[in-house]
Amino acid sequence: MTRNVNDESGSLWPYLPHPALFHIFGFLNHKELLKVGEVCRSWFEVSRDDLLWKDLFYRNFKVDRTVPIVTGKSWLEEFKRLCYHIPIVQTETLTDHMHQVLHVSFSHNGKYFATCSKDGFILVWNSVYPASIKYYRDMRTFCWKYTQYSQFNQSDTLLLVSGVHFGTPHSTSGEIAVFSLQDGFELQCRVVNKPYDIFGTWYSDQHLLSGDLHWLAHLVSTSVLWLNKASQETSSEHVPITQNLYRFYNRNASSIRAIMVANCLPNSENVGNATENNKDDDLLKDNDFVVEHGNPVSHRDINPLPSTSRNHMYPTRWSIRNKHIDSFEYATSIQYNTDYRKVELESYDTAQGFDNDCNEDSDKDENSREDSDKSDDSASEASVDEDDEVLEDKYLIFTTGFKTYTPHQIGFKRIKPFMFPKRMDPGLSLKERIVLQERKKEQLRSGSPPPEPNWLDFDAVADKFDKIDHLIDVHGHIIGMGLSPDHRYLYVNSRPWPQGYTITNPLDPPPIAQEIDIHVIDLVTLKQVGTMLRSHKAYTPNNECFFIFLDVCNEYVASGAEDKHGYLWDRHYGICLAKFPHADVVNSVAFNPKDPEMLVTTSDDNTIKIWRSRAKAKQLGLNVAQFQEGVEKRRYRMQRNNRFN
Repeated sequence: MTRNVNDESGSLWPYLPHPALFHIFGFLNHKELLKVGEVCRSWFEVSRDDLLWKDLFYRNFKVDRTVPIVTGKSWLEEFKRLCYHIPIVQTETLTDHMHQVLHVSFSHNGKYFATCSKDGFILVWNSVYPASIKYYRDMRTFCWKYTQYSQFNQSDTLLLVSGVHFGTPHSTSGEIAVFSLQDGFELQCRVVNKPYDIFGTWYSDQHLLSGDLHWLAHLVSTSVLWLNKASQETSSEHVPITQNLYRFYNRNASSIRAIMVANCLPNSENVGNATENNKDDDLLKDNDFVVEHGNPVSHRDINPLPSTSRNHMYPTRWSIRNKHIDSFEYATSIQYNTDYRKVELESYDTAQGFDNDCNEDSDKDENSREDSDKSDDSASEASVDEDDEVLEDKYLIFTTGFKTYTPHQIGFKRIKPFMFPKRMDPGLSLKERIVLQERKKEQLRSGSPPPEPNWLDFDAVADKFDKIDHLIDVHGHIIGMGLSPDHRYLYVNSRPWPQGYTITNPLDPPPIAQEIDIHVIDLVTLKQVGTMLRSHKAYTPNNECFFIFLDVCNEYVASGAEDKHGYLWDRHYGICLAKFPHADVVNSVAFNPKDPEMLVTTSDDNTIKIWRSRAKAKQLGLNVAQFQEGVEKRRYRMQRNNRFN
């Protein structure tokens, strides 16, 4: 007869020595281990032993055992985080867009997110459960074909929206619009943006960057970046609202694209004026029956050259839509080098020192912190100085090319603090300009006109362009970039070229892999510190390739993919945690910056899905069992093993 474990009158179970209990508990799974901890105090103490949870953690999540735990955390805490605090519950499915949803972005305060779509609308949502529309605007009234990208300014008072103009099939024209989030979503300004996949970005709270493209010669162009005031209402024609910031030389039909701005961190002063792996000095038409996904490349205004069809090398998009791929079979982990791990430890030590200093002064600063919290809550309602100052250097980050028109390099240009002049210099009077023009005409009549520069000879015209400080070649087609919240790391999606590739025609780049790689670049050293090879899937060829946006928060990395899923990785351990199913290509993902347990995914299936953690869903009073969930890799692995066993 088995005695009751809780029977204190004669049972020996509560008195088993801890080594024996430790050995027995080592055969239990995490749910069983938590359950036996409820038996008695002795069992509770052993069930919380961190060595037991360390072994469970490595076994359940298949983490490389050379990867240490997050500094300052216990294995039990980390196990709970990856089980109960990752976004996995599909709490909402939003169907207000009528076409493919291309992009999602969050406000810095986490209260709102914005979505862009091929239906031509920009929608701004309240992020509280259940999500609801706060603002919307049909950009087709401005002759936009669709909206493609959005970004909130730092104070969350303005929203930058980038879109594509109606035009010829080969048009690359785009536009940026800025809306106020304080005055009923009123339009503040509109700025030309060419090519449209420059997207545009905020330089400061009240200034944004846009681009323009000018062709100089065959396959040679210049990308001009403009600094613009976000509000272009002015009472004087002499008050400047735009400023030419940079002018870059483009060769082999390439151009500057996908610009972003990052803060320069303190130790990055000595980096610049160098290139990495920069050793080297026929566009196919879409088939009528194919549904076009995402943002295609913007250089269809280049005259197509006859070339051998590559259709046999790629599945059509029609076949992709109906192809079943067991994507967890190839999902891999981010591999970081020792430099990345060293910075992690240094950051933790710095944070600990800062926390200790704050604790010592907590009594003195309690009132000021309360005032600060109140001001944070009303930040979106606060007015911002129209001429905000930028006192520190920033990095301009962009994609570009050198060997071919497809973007295979990441460029960096250090931006020194810049302020608009208060007034423009009006220059010569109209009468003086007319006299000067007549003199020039007279000189042309009496002699030969000055020769046109040889734009194909870069050395001869280099002084007319700005120099890129640093280039990193990823040897593949770059399809997405995302900054870490502290602006220390840049995560890059790319589809690699084959080993030993050669490029003889810049309009005919090498075929790109179906698998997407992720590269991690340290923005202090501008060196690669992490890679994830063959992480998720894409299928379209070079000339149809479009942006797959990824996002980074302190704990996780997420990305869309063409295999009808979004993906989630843990930043520290590098492991793939989950995938989020859609009915079509997932174009974009975004974390709530104030709540990493909330993730939004957008898809070509016209839907927006909101994913929250099990813990967060419980806080909201939701019955998790009634909601669909994403697919966790640990559970997928267990189910597969059970089938085979």
